[in-house]
Amino acid sequence: MSDTPVIGVLALQGDVREHLIALASADALARPVRRPEELAEVDGLVIPGGESTTMSKLAVLFGMMEPLRERVRAGMPVYGTCAGMILLAEKILDPRSGQETVGGIDMIVRRNAFGRQNESFEAAVEVAGIDGGAVEGVFIRAPWVESVGAEAEVIAEHGGHIVAVRQRNVLATSFHPELTGDHRVHALFVDMVRAVK
Repeated sequence: MSDTPVIGVLALQGDVREHLIALASADALARPVRRPEELAEVDGLVIPGGESTTMSKLAVLFGMMEPLRERVRAGMPVYGTCAGMILLAEKILDPRSGQETVGGIDMIVRRNAFGRQNESFEAAVEVAGIDGGAVEGVFIRAPWVESVGAEAEVIAEHGGHIVAVRQRNVLATSFHPELTGDHRVHALFVDMVRAVK
């Protein structure tokens, strides 16, 4: 049982339940995280989709922003989807007023780059490091990555845009794999956590 990593899902806003289910199916012990004490008890963390500005403000309000930054800098594995990708970027193009990021990946992201809510779509995405064919990704007001620094590795593109990036222990996707029932991206992340546990 000691090989089972404890992975939190930042539960301030967004599709928390779907990530908890996906992580459990990938053999992790998954739990919601809202407070710094809960963050201190996990081996890794998922930052879900949602509204990135709201999540940023709630993280500050709940006293989570600095502890999150510290854990990421210390090497805790983190996986961000959609709004989570935005929070893991070092820089946002056209950020909303007061919007902060946790950082962790040397990348510049563009918010809502794939369009508005009614332009949401599903697409098959080939992700480097994931066997078994393309991953089904759901894009909902999704960001894309404008550019990455030297240490960031682009692991997927869609329509000529970067949609998945990894930098050391930090992983981010523009899309939501947790909404499709295909849990291979979560399994990749669980393996990343297990490798540093």
